[in-house]
Amino acid sequence: MIILGLNAYHADASACLVVNGQLVAAAEEERFCRVKHWAGLPARAVGACLNQAGLEASAIDRIAVNRNPSTNLLKKAAYAFAKRPGLGAIRDRVANASRVRDVRGEVESKLGLAKGILKAPLHSVEHHRAHLASAFLVSPFESAAVASVDGFGDFVSSMIGMGEGNRIEVLSRVTFPHSLGQFYLAMTQYLGFDSYGEEYKVMGLAAYGKPEYLEALRRVVRLKLKGRFELNMDYFRDYSEAYSMTWESGAPVIGQVFSDEMVKLLGPPRQRGEPVLARHENIAASLQAMYEEAFFHILNDLYDRTHQKALCLAGGCALNSVANGQIAMRTSFERVYVPPAAADDGGAIGAAFSVWHEDLGNPRSFVMDRADWGPEFTGQVIRETLNVNREELSIQKCIVEEIGDEGKLCRRAAEEVAAGKVVGWFQGRMEWGARALGHRSIVADPRRPEMKEILNARI
Repeated sequence: MIILGLNAYHADASACLVVNGQLVAAAEEERFCRVKHWAGLPARAVGACLNQAGLEASAIDRIAVNRNPSTNLLKKAAYAFAKRPGLGAIRDRVANASRVRDVRGEVESKLGLAKGILKAPLHSVEHHRAHLASAFLVSPFESAAVASVDGFGDFVSSMIGMGEGNRIEVLSRVTFPHSLGQFYLAMTQYLGFDSYGEEYKVMGLAAYGKPEYLEALRRVVRLKLKGRFELNMDYFRDYSEAYSMTWESGAPVIGQVFSDEMVKLLGPPRQRGEPVLARHENIAASLQAMYEEAFFHILNDLYDRTHQKALCLAGGCALNSVANGQIAMRTSFERVYVPPAAADDGGAIGAAFSVWHEDLGNPRSFVMDRADWGPEFTGQVIRETLNVNREELSIQKCIVEEIGDEGKLCRRAAEEVAAGKVVGWFQGRMEWGARALGHRSIVADPRRPEMKEILNARI
């Protein structure tokens, strides 16, 4: 049984292949199209996974997508009736749902395949159920509490549940428009980081400040009973004004999320390119502190419901490593599993394993204990690529030198780093997920105070 898992027409588009319950390949589309957080169809990633596995597209038995537009229809209808979104917003959502339903034809077209060659049935897995599956069903735990926290997907922003064996029971959901991911996004924009996916910069900035604005932000995020929370929507712009996707280029584009009320609460926002002041550092620290209050409010309620010692965590907010590092201290959980691709890219794996285990009833036999699931390239392929581009390399004054001995190669890299050079390290299969873990990494000397500016300017 060969299952193609997809995160398509959503940020961090990705693909994976699961063969008889074993992950054999996974990759994000952005690595091939060179557009960060690509939100279109992951056609190149599909091709890379098939090549890595040595399979033809016709061999695919099932296609699993981490989107199910049919879920939470009552909530969607109630919101639409209350807010009456514009025709453009409705048209965008309908077009997106249509693309997901016709993903077989889109993959055939992009890969140059004959129409109808993909006969595999399509399985639509609810976005956050796929997140939960991407963590629990590949974890080392037979049973665990599971949580997914992010922006939005299928009208839900967070979901908690209980995983046991090859099944996940959903305990509760938080639905649109309340979202910790959107709260963090709004504040990231407020602090002048207005490109998609820059929350990690604000998480890092928080370490330099003090949470002097925490009390103010408690007006923005309200903690409720039973681990729930809600946003004070006065501080956020209307959904139809703030959110959009640019499907033509595949790049996610999000308008300003915070409202004028946020400006009244915290003062003027920082504009991109302006100096980062102590005030901005303090707001970042306050944001992180408020996020952690809500995050641990959710997790402690989840522990009270499940009494499990193990926790599996997914969703974009699971990339907040500062909060993750405090789980053992601020909750009763003793073991934590976070997959390498915890954000939307991991939804491809979650959808595929959800179909294999929950839909088809197969027992678990796979644990994801490494992150190198992407394509790899032989020395011969690398030599041929360098030869094809030798003219450009000459113009750039690049010196090509092959060092066959691994010990000599490591010593040479260490010497270059010690001399203040920046080394690009490339070995084996490509990493799966947002973190560079030694396969496609940039290595520099952390002892040099100027190195941060050098990296930011050049890379």
